Amino acid sequence: MTERPMIEAEGLHKTYGTTRAVAGVSLAVPRGAILGVLGPNGAGKTTTVRMLTTMTTPDAGSVRVAGIDVVADPRAARRRIGVTGQDATLDELLTGRQNLQMIGRLSKLSRAEAAARATQLLDEFDLTEAGDRQAKGYSGGMRRRLDLAASLVSRPEVLFLDEPTTGLDPTSRMRMWDVIRSLVAAGTTLLLTTQYLDEADELADAISVIDHGKVIAHGTARELKAMIGGEQLELTLTEPSDAAAGALSALVTSAITTSDDGRTLRAAVTPGSGKATAIIRALDDAGVAVDDVQFHHPSLDDVFFALTGSPAEASDPTDPELSEQVA
Repeated sequence: MTERPMIEAEGLHKTYGTTRAVAGVSLAVPRGAILGVLGPNGAGKTTTVRMLTTMTTPDAGSVRVAGIDVVADPRAARRRIGVTGQDATLDELLTGRQNLQMIGRLSKLSRAEAAARATQLLDEFDLTEAGDRQAKGYSGGMRRRLDLAASLVSRPEVLFLDEPTTGLDPTSRMRMWDVIRSLVAAGTTLLLTTQYLDEADELADAISVIDHGKVIAHGTARELKAMIGGEQLELTLTEPSDAAAGALSALVTSAITTSDDGRTLRAAVTPGSGKATAIIRALDDAGVAVDDVQFHHPSLDDVFFALTGSPAEASDPTDPELSEQVA
C-alpha cells in the first residue's frame, strides 16, 4: 500500500476582493522529501503556504498535513508543523535562549524540558556562544538560524520554510542549506518556497512552479530543464527592436521570450557549429544591432524565464500578495 503524502493539497483557491491570489493549486510531498516552490512575487506562493499552515482558510479545496485535515482540525495540524517565514518572528529584547524557552513553554513543555530543548537547539544551530545575548544584537544569519530553531522546538514532522535565506550573505545561505539537509536526513518533510533558483536546484527533490495562482510546471530539476531542451540562446540587443524575433524565428526551437526592457531575448536552439554566425547574420540582414550572443546549457533560471517570462528575483512592492505579507 502506497504511503499517503505528508503534505497534500487539492484545488486550493483564495481570493482577496477582486484579486485571485490562488486559483487551483495542488501539491503533494512524500515523507522525508523537500518540495521546492518557485514563482515570481505575487504568484501565490505565500498565500498557498498560509493555507497549508492554518493561517488562512481556503475558499475552496482541501489540505491535509501529516494526515490531518487542516481546515477541519487546525489545532491538531499546528501541533505537527513548524513554520519559518521570510522575517524572523523573535522577541528582540529576549536572549536567544529565552526565546526558545518561551516557545517551549507555549508548546506545553515543562520548564525543565523547555530549558533542555533550548540548550540542544542552540548547540545544533551553532548559537551556544550567542545564546545568552539579546536577539537584537544578532546578525542576519544568526537571526535566521534562531528563527528556524524556534520552529523546531516541538519537533514537528513537517516544516514550511517561506524564503528562509532571503537577504543572507552566501556563507550564511550555505550554512542554512546544511541545516536543512540535516533536518531532512533526520526524517523531516519540508516545503521550501524560494526565489533563489540555485537553492531549489541544490536542495529540492521536486519543484513546483507557481504563476498567477496556478501550478504551471512540476518535476525534478532535471525534468524541468529538459522541458526547454537544447542549448539556450541569450541575446543582448543594442536597443529594442520589433524585427529581432522575426529574424530569429527560423533559427530557434522554442518560443522567444523578451526581457521587460526589450533588449534581452532568450530561446532554445539546436547545438551546432556556425550557430552564432547565422544568428548575427540574420539580425544584421534585418537591421538589428547586437551587443552580445551567448549559448549555455539550460538552467532553472532558463526554465523559470521560459515559463513565467520574469526573472527569478523580480519583485513589485505594490503586489497584492506582498501587501498581504506586510498586513
